[in-house]
Amino acid sequence: MDFDYHILIRSWPILLNGLGWTLLITATAILGGTALGLGLCAFNLSAIKSARWLSRSYIEFFRTTPEMVLIFWVYFCFPPLFDIRFSAFWSGTLALTFVTGAYLAEIFRAGIQSIGAGQSDAAKALGLKWHHRWALVILPQAFRRMIPAIMAYLTELLKNTALLSAIGVTELAYRASTLGAETFRYMEFLSAVGLIFFSIIYPVSLAARILEGRLLRRA
Repeated sequence: MDFDYHILIRSWPILLNGLGWTLLITATAILGGTALGLGLCAFNLSAIKSARWLSRSYIEFFRTTPEMVLIFWVYFCFPPLFDIRFSAFWSGTLALTFVTGAYLAEIFRAGIQSIGAGQSDAAKALGLKWHHRWALVILPQAFRRMIPAIMAYLTELLKNTALLSAIGVTELAYRASTLGAETFRYMEFLSAVGLIFFSIIYPVSLAARILEGRLLRRA
């Protein structure tokens, strides 16, 4: 079977439109997941037992439930249960945000707990208030250690956006699938999607490994 480059060139604007939706979904899920993850992390590190229990329950549930099940659940079950109807885009993005919040909460917790108690004690001895200790001493050091893990999860989130094609979100994988169905040239379009994902994800993954190696050497 011959590989038709011309059909890819003609359909390139449609694939780029799908890539734009993919990046928008990723950015939205990261922003929402960051806010959710910070709240969950604060609950997880709280001295209140019930808050820690709620946080751990949420994190374990959303980290162990398949993303596809959550996407379908939000899309099909939210409307009858809560009398709220979301579009396919927002249903899928909301499901990925829930999952992202759970994973980022664990990354934030691990990063913060990796900072020795001596750092906080030293800042306290210098007379810094609690919010200054967090803003100037703990969080800057913790964030540097979180970056490789956050970037590694970002690659997983980018790949998971393809799952939203199952509910009709017009992201990159959905565009490739519909173009393949219209032209019967699946090989060209699916190969193009694979190369696009690789060209985005591989540099991010490589940067994460480099940063992790530098942090290990510095430690």
